[in-house]
Amino acid sequence: MRILILLLGSLAFVLRANATNFTSIVNLFIGTASGAGGGSGGNAFPGAAIPHAMVKVGIDVSSAPRQAGYISDNSSITGISLMHDEGTGGNTDGGYGIFPLFPLTNCTFASCPVGITARQALRAAGADAAHPGYFTTTFVNGIKTETTSTRRAGLIRFTYPAPSNGSTALNHVVVDLTHDLQRSFEGGSISLSPSGTVQLSGTFLQSYGPSNYTVFGCYDFNALTNDNKLVTFGTYQSVSTSASNTITVNQNISSLEFPFQNSVSPIQAGALFSFNSSTVLARFGISFISSQQACTNAEEEVSDWNWDRVEGASRDAWEDVLGRIETDVNKENTTILELFYSSLYRASLVPANHTNENPYWTSEYPFYDSMFCSWDTFRTVHPLLSITSPKEWAGIVNAYVDGWRNTGYIPECRANTKAGYVQGGSDGMPILGDFAVKYGPRAQELGVPMDDLYQALVDTAENTPSDWYTSKESYVVSKICFLILSLVEVGRQNTAWKTFGYIPTDWVDPSGSTGLPTREASRATEYALGDFAVRQAAIALNKSDEDIAKYTNRSMNFVNHWDPSVTSDGFSGFLQRRYQNGTFAFSPPNACSPIDPVAHSCARGTDNNVGFYESSSWEMSFFAPQSMSTIVNLMGGPKTFLPRVNNYFAKGYYQAGNEPSFELPWLRHSRSVFARIQRSLQALRQRSGTTLVSPLCNVLNQRFDLDGDGAITHAELGIVMRKLGQTPTDNEVRDMIREVDLDQSGTIDFEEFLTLMANKIPQINNDEELEAAFKVFDRDKNGAISREELKFVMQNLSAFIDILGYSTDLYFSPSDISLTKEELEQMMEEADLDGDGVISMAGEETTNDPADLQRNRQPGGGLQTNDPMAAHHAHGPFIPSQEMKKDLEQPLSRDQLQARAAELNK
Repeated sequence: MRILILLLGSLAFVLRANATNFTSIVNLFIGTASGAGGGSGGNAFPGAAIPHAMVKVGIDVSSAPRQAGYISDNSSITGISLMHDEGTGGNTDGGYGIFPLFPLTNCTFASCPVGITARQALRAAGADAAHPGYFTTTFVNGIKTETTSTRRAGLIRFTYPAPSNGSTALNHVVVDLTHDLQRSFEGGSISLSPSGTVQLSGTFLQSYGPSNYTVFGCYDFNALTNDNKLVTFGTYQSVSTSASNTITVNQNISSLEFPFQNSVSPIQAGALFSFNSSTVLARFGISFISSQQACTNAEEEVSDWNWDRVEGASRDAWEDVLGRIETDVNKENTTILELFYSSLYRASLVPANHTNENPYWTSEYPFYDSMFCSWDTFRTVHPLLSITSPKEWAGIVNAYVDGWRNTGYIPECRANTKAGYVQGGSDGMPILGDFAVKYGPRAQELGVPMDDLYQALVDTAENTPSDWYTSKESYVVSKICFLILSLVEVGRQNTAWKTFGYIPTDWVDPSGSTGLPTREASRATEYALGDFAVRQAAIALNKSDEDIAKYTNRSMNFVNHWDPSVTSDGFSGFLQRRYQNGTFAFSPPNACSPIDPVAHSCARGTDNNVGFYESSSWEMSFFAPQSMSTIVNLMGGPKTFLPRVNNYFAKGYYQAGNEPSFELPWLRHSRSVFARIQRSLQALRQRSGTTLVSPLCNVLNQRFDLDGDGAITHAELGIVMRKLGQTPTDNEVRDMIREVDLDQSGTIDFEEFLTLMANKIPQINNDEELEAAFKVFDRDKNGAISREELKFVMQNLSAFIDILGYSTDLYFSPSDISLTKEELEQMMEEADLDGDGVISMAGEETTNDPADLQRNRQPGGGLQTNDPMAAHHAHGPFIPSQEMKKDLEQPLSRDQLQARAAELNK
């Protein structure tokens, strides 16, 4: 026993030693460079933060665009601030950047350059370094800056160079009250204590919306070790608003107050501290409740001032997030690994967890900010979080529901705790619908009230707010004249949507509800998707047939913006704006595309006269992920759809970095076009061999890719086509390859080959050939396939194929399709969707496409079915007798198989 324990302990030690350090793979500087021509780049934040934190502490540069405060160039640094946006567009000056610190040396207290322009300094070349939970840089004057953080607090450390003359000159720290990244100060206050505690409050403009917000901060320079050695402190401020760069420093003045004004103030003000030490450690906290709460957050989260503990806890939190997707770092490409884990890191920076920091209402539920915006994130970060981080995602979903609970509508673009601009629909709806589908049965465990979630969806789908573009706010002024705003979140233009079944152009709502009336066609596609989210939630939560039917029908309303008469590049039918009288308003399909020959306005604003937001009709006409079969049919069917997709990419309508383009690379795998190969593609991606299809596809790939180089040439394709009984010429084979060869390499990979086969080989007749294939498995003719019958056929499949007249040497040998018991069980589970233990002819295939539901729904509310086992299912699964089990388990002789084949052929 002792030896066993020692062996197990040694094994555990080795495993720990060999565990991958995923944080070491992350490169925080990916996405921090400026874009082409000095425009916006990735707008990524490289400073210190934990997953979904309020605090994102890092340096701020002097030049724009600087949405996240930082640019990886030689811009001067103006401060080290406590909060930042991450990865957003919007205001190019950036969001937050509040209450920055700045280290100074080689100056006297009265002469230090405290103004934001006067104090700015360059970084030393190559001095920036960071890993998850930590950031550092060094100025050209030798001052080193380091940051680490918790959710609402953290530490900043300045290390000053030794004086060149060996003297003991004082070192200084500026605490800036008035400068955020936007330079949008509208009022605030600062107070100092002799012990080195600073309390701040400030009102600034939000980064993406019409409102302002008030935030509070707390700094403490009184470290437990007293190493800081505070000598002098005081405040500074501009002599007047008209002479804001003329600043006086006042020793021992302990407070400043600037009453709120409804305009940006140019005043410069803050505090200055002097220390007789070469290292200064500052602890900070932030809050949206009060400055005292900010101090409490710092005391609770960084009580011991222990840098290593704080940084280590942050690193551990990131290891937990990154380690949820494991890779073999010894085998995978290092560049791909760096890109992958750096992206996975950024996916957990926002939304930001502001729980217990909600300034508007008291709630037992989480409060999240930095939703930036749901229009962006419903198609990106939320689907990922739903898989990798269900508990964290449940908290975010709860915040969406709680927004409805207290404002009447699902939040859309909450930024700086306020409702931001609405870009399209109410795109929190797909997020909530996705949660209902994926986690409805476990919602109680995850703490999400599903009745509230569903009602939030319904209210947002049915009710029309007074302003469906921005928030309506009431103004309350506190005792010290800070503006507090109570917000009413935005919803949708539902009166028009429900009245017309589309969003009419130039229509005035008789109820008086207003909003930005542009972007009609693209908003309609998102309204339809939102209604689909309600429909999916209704199904998942067993709501009424009436609700399911209503939102199924409304999810198809995008077709009402389809104008079949519009043509472009030889293709007909595009989404267009539409007037109240039903006529269409023409917009060129290429308008607002990357190759738009005319400078159309395509953003928010009353000058957008094309009907689409940040996209073109060429692109948005593909956008109906809830019913791609309808899009395929509107475009003329599969034979037209695929060339149209190819044209979209070939002409340059695709823009990889723009949100409406994100879905389109998957168009080639649309269910309606590629239903015949979908299972093969899925199995190929699994790469695990746990189903029948995977080994078959692997074998097929080996048979067709004759030289094993991973690509199928025109010569190899010609051999395959001739074995299939086709007689194409060499030019015809080359044309086949060109049809699906998107990258124009002259060869096709296996997925492209499957696409080609799906288009060239005649389709299976579902009513006859599928039924005949079903009978091969259904030996007892009871209309269902049991596990035993499945096992029997798989044991004899090669013989069946040979007897039925197919060339097995082209496809596979018996050893190629040898399946284990576990693989058979997995295959059964994948096919037996209703879990009754058998596979029926028509009862197992389901669809989420509302177009299918519309086609199949009976007037009485139920769904039509051709399932021959419908009555059988009501009485439970089929249980074979012992004699039948024995018979099924015995492989048949060749004579028996020939007799069975002859019986089937009748």
